[in-house]
Amino acid sequence: MAPWVKFTLELGPLLLFFFANSRPKLFAPLMAPLLPAKLLAGESAGLFTATGVLMIAVILALIVSYILTRRLPVMPVVTAVLVVVFGGLTFYFQDPSFIKMKPTILYTCFGSALLGGLVFNRPLLPVILDNAMSLTEMGWRILTLRWGVFFLALAVLNEIVWRNMSNDHWVLFKFPGTVILIFVFTFSQVPMIMKHELSDDAAKKAPDHF
Repeated sequence: MAPWVKFTLELGPLLLFFFANSRPKLFAPLMAPLLPAKLLAGESAGLFTATGVLMIAVILALIVSYILTRRLPVMPVVTAVLVVVFGGLTFYFQDPSFIKMKPTILYTCFGSALLGGLVFNRPLLPVILDNAMSLTEMGWRILTLRWGVFFLALAVLNEIVWRNMSNDHWVLFKFPGTVILIFVFTFSQVPMIMKHELSDDAAKKAPDHF
């Protein structure tokens, strides 16, 4: 998949979520057949509209990804499932708290899975990254530990933000706030990755993590 296509499929739903929250009336005709009128006109109309748009967008992104690659990456699938489940709960109970809790559950699941894999001596990060790079076993363990702790920290931060700030502030934290934090953290790991990166010959002899 071309990098720009992958980037669009991953960030596109978040962009639409942000835009729909700030301009719910533009998306009202799309959501009108799906949501009760009071949800599209109340105090949290922006967040309800954005949640519906996000649910549609992540499903379409998965479909397009599968058509292009004939496979479904782990993280987008887990994200899409949680978006649909917590989005459905948001509409069923007509309570935006559920969609706000979704990132907490998602980040906790990722962080716990990564750290749990280390406990059983099975680093999961190479699997999630589809062996996009080749590192020493120590490098994978360090990187997995750091990402696991980072995801748990994001989960705690999300809880603090949505429980203490307005809907609009939480949406800003979700996008672009969280995306910026992930990019900054990713680039901060480059020195460690370069230190533990394997040469081509060593990479061919490295153990398979799948």
